[in-house]
Amino acid sequence: MKILFISLAAFFYFKASAQHDHQKVSAAADTTKKSIPQSVHTEIGDAHIMIFYTAPVVRGRVIWGGLVPYGEVWVTGAHKATTWEFTNNIEINNKIIPAGKYAIFTIPGKEKWTFIINKKWDQHLADEYNPKEDVLRVETVPQVMASHQERLLYSMTEEANDKGVLTISWEKIKISIPFLVI
Repeated sequence: MKILFISLAAFFYFKASAQHDHQKVSAAADTTKKSIPQSVHTEIGDAHIMIFYTAPVVRGRVIWGGLVPYGEVWVTGAHKATTWEFTNNIEINNKIIPAGKYAIFTIPGKEKWTFIINKKWDQHLADEYNPKEDVLRVETVPQVMASHQERLLYSMTEEANDKGVLTISWEKIKISIPFLVI
């Protein structure tokens, strides 16, 4: 009975704190042995924006062109598709994306990546991915980071009122997607 009480107390504490702390990154206990669920919650302008993903680790593996092949659709995480949810419309590359919940996919390349927002947010890996469900495709140039990022990391930062940047970083590569809350 005590174990159940502690677990329930921890659940409600986590749930309450995640709702009130903006740019909150939450995760299960970190271990380099497996992929773990993570989430990012932030407010940009008057929009609440959330990302839910499963974060794999490098663990000495060749990531780009190895574990994650170049030129193929990647779930940009592990297991289920990463979801991106926002309460207001956003604009990326002059394309308006209605408020809602979407899946994020990418197609990594050596010189450029394709960032994809897909309507079908509840998917397993890229097994069910259908390009006909894409809401947006944007090309971006990956940047080499000075330091190593062992675990896949999503972050969002506010650049100015209503302007934000979604950054995805892992190993020594990161991509950044600027967006505007409408």
